Amino acid sequence: GRLEAVTQQMGYHPQYLDSFLKTQHYLMHMDGPLPFDCRHYIAIMAAARHQCRYLVNLHVLQFLRAGGDPQWLRGLEFIPPKLRNLNEINKILAHRPWLITKEHIEKLLKISEWSWSLAELVHAVVLLAHCHALASFVFGCGCEQDEGLGGRGSLKPLSLGNQCFCEATAGNSCSQELLRINRKRSLDSCMELDSLRERMQRIHVETEGRDELRLLQQDREEGEGAGSRGGSEHCSHPSAGLSPLADTDGEVTGATNLACYMQDPDFGYQDFARRDEDQTQVFRVQDYSWEDHGFSLVNRLYSDIGHLLDEKFRMVDGLQSSAMAKRQGCEPSVFKRGIWNYIHCMFGIRYDDYDYAEVNQLLERMLKVYIKTVTCYPEKTNSEMFDRFWKQFKHSEKVHVNLLILEARMQAELLYALQAITQYMI
Repeated sequence: GRLEAVTQQMGYHPQYLDSFLKTQHYLMHMDGPLPFDCRHYIAIMAAARHQCRYLVNLHVLQFLRAGGDPQWLRGLEFIPPKLRNLNEINKILAHRPWLITKEHIEKLLKISEWSWSLAELVHAVVLLAHCHALASFVFGCGCEQDEGLGGRGSLKPLSLGNQCFCEATAGNSCSQELLRINRKRSLDSCMELDSLRERMQRIHVETEGRDELRLLQQDREEGEGAGSRGGSEHCSHPSAGLSPLADTDGEVTGATNLACYMQDPDFGYQDFARRDEDQTQVFRVQDYSWEDHGFSLVNRLYSDIGHLLDEKFRMVDGLQSSAMAKRQGCEPSVFKRGIWNYIHCMFGIRYDDYDYAEVNQLLERMLKVYIKTVTCYPEKTNSEMFDRFWKQFKHSEKVHVNLLILEARMQAELLYALQAITQYMI
C-alpha cells in the first residue's frame, strides 16, 4: 500500500510532499461522504483511463483492505449502478474536461434509487481529478516503469522514501508515531497478503468450482495468463481483470486487464485550440476562478478539502526555481506562470491578463512537447522524450516541472466540474 517511488520523487520538495500526503490521506482515509471501499474503486477507475498500472495495483490492494467486494474487480459490469454511472464524467474529466455540462451533473443527482448526493459527487470529482493528475506525475517521473529493471524508474532512496503513502498525518509527516505505525504495518503485511489471497481464491471457488481453479493454476504455471482466453477483453472469464492474483510462489501479481475498468477506451484528448472554432467556449478565469468560486463551493460541500487543496496549489506556486528560470532567462515567477498557463490553455482555460506570446518565448519546443504529453496523454510518455528534455535540468527541477503539471491539471479539471455543479445549483 505504499507509493515509495512517488514519495521519493516528491521528497526533493519536502514541504510540498507533506501537503500532498495530508490531502491524499484526507481523501482516502478520513471522514467524508463516500464509503472507503468506493473511494479506492473510484481511484482505480480514474487511473485506468491512463492505463496507469502503478496506481491501479496500489488501490486494488487498498480496496480489498477496506473490505471491498472482490467481485467488483472483475470490471464495471459487476459494480453497483450508482458507481458505474460515474464512468461518463470520469472519461470526460480525464481527457476533455471542457465537455462536462450541468446535464451530466443533473443525471447523477436526479432522484432515483442510484442517485448521488451533492456532497458525494464533490468527493468523487475531487478523487477523479486527484488520480488523473497523479497519473501524469507517475508517468512523467518514470514511476510507472519497473524499478527492478534499472530503468528511469530506479530512484535513489531518500530519507522520505520509506514513508507510508496512506498514513500521513497533520504536522510533521516523519513523526515518530508515523514511523511506529509503518513498522507495525510492515510486520502485519504477510498476514494481510495471506488474507487477500484467501479472499481471491474463495471468489474463484464460488464462481467456477475447485476444478476450474486448479486449471487456472496449471495455466499460470505454463506461462499462460488467466485472462488470455477468448472474451478476455470484456472480462467474461471470472478471473479476467482481477488484481491482485496469488501465483504459485505466494506473491501478489498486478492487474492484467485494465480495460475492464473503463468504457469507451478510444475516447482520448483532442486539441481544444483550433483556429476555426468558435472561441465563445473558452473558459475565462475572470468569470469562474478557484480563489473566488471553486474553493468556497468545494469546501462547503466537502468540509475542509478546500483548505487542503488550496494549500497544495499555493505550495507548488511557492517552490523555489531560480536556477531553472535562470536557464530560461527570466524570473522564477514568470517561468512558473508560463508553464501553468500553457497547461491551462491546452484545456481551454484562458487568463485575460496574460500575453500568451510569452509561452513560446519561455518554453522551448521539447519542453512544450514533454509538458503536453505528460498532461494530456501521460501513458504515451517514453524514455527518449524524457531523456531529450531533461539534459539541462537538475533532478529536483525535473520533479518541479512535474509538480506544476500535476497541480495545474488538477485545478483545470476541478474548475470545469465545479462550474458545472454551480450551474446545476443555480
